[in-house]
Amino acid sequence: MVRSRATTKFDLPPAKAFYMRTSILTLLFICLFAVPASSADYRVEPLKEAPPVDDLKKEIAGKLRTEGVRVIRGTKTTFCDVWLCQKWEAPADFKPTPEVLYPFRPGQLIGVARFARKGADFRDQDISSGVYTIRYGQQPVDGSHVGTSPTRDFLLLVRAEDEQDAGPTGVEELVERSSAAAESSHPCLLSMQRLAAKSFPSTRHNEETDWWILALQGTVGDKQLPIEFVISGVAAE
Repeated sequence: MVRSRATTKFDLPPAKAFYMRTSILTLLFICLFAVPASSADYRVEPLKEAPPVDDLKKEIAGKLRTEGVRVIRGTKTTFCDVWLCQKWEAPADFKPTPEVLYPFRPGQLIGVARFARKGADFRDQDISSGVYTIRYGQQPVDGSHVGTSPTRDFLLLVRAEDEQDAGPTGVEELVERSSAAAESSHPCLLSMQRLAAKSFPSTRHNEETDWWILALQGTVGDKQLPIEFVISGVAAE
């Protein structure tokens, strides 16, 4: 005599049990192999679009190139747009050091950025969507900044509505305005990097630090000057 297995309220019909097992396996596969949003790739492409002159002081808008670049996150999400100045001023006798690579004057206007959505700076402070000027700054030489960046070269963001003119901004004033952009006691900044790019514009990924680095090329006098800075990634503090 064959005894049938007793059923309980936890038993499921074969078809439903198969469906549940399949769903669980699918969910596990997604969890194991899905790419986190923070690790999405960044790429750059030319932007045949004029800078947002309506958001800028007339003098600042007049200093910018008529075309920019667009940084794209993932497949098609616009992260930010950047317009560099038509020309940068720099001393002819500048010589780079291991700590200061770029020949700019603190407070000097480098360009303008427009963030289409919220981003984050090198300290993981929020960058709200909107238009910002980009100015050059140098990290202070003190114990609280040791090891946060390989160079002292930084780019500081200032909200466009807080700007007055295109001339160099004093260090204290720049720090104050950039801190207001971050809604923090610390400036809103992007870390400049040692040059490694072979083409411009371009992006590269530092896998060790998980930094996405944007490479652009501006003009000093009659020569091209490349710059690189972290567009996504935070300091190892």
